[in-house]
Amino acid sequence: METTKMTINGVSVCPTGEERHEYFTPVFARRTKKRFCQYDYRHEDGELFSCVAPTLEECRQRRDEWLQRKTNKEVKR
Repeated sequence: METTKMTINGVSVCPTGEERHEYFTPVFARRTKKRFCQYDYRHEDGELFSCVAPTLEECRQRRDEWLQRKTNKEVKR
């Protein structure tokens, strides 16, 4: 198992209320050198949001959508 700045033995080390990201080039895209961003965000309640997208901005947009859905779900309770 590879260790990165985001994981230890495959487990996210993202602290509560913070985000972490890193760019990588997958094996299938080595020729084109297409890079992707892996993104983790741990909410204050401890729930982890994780995604992979071409840019950090797109990852943050997906996080914001996830937070909006999460907030709406909590309001309905």
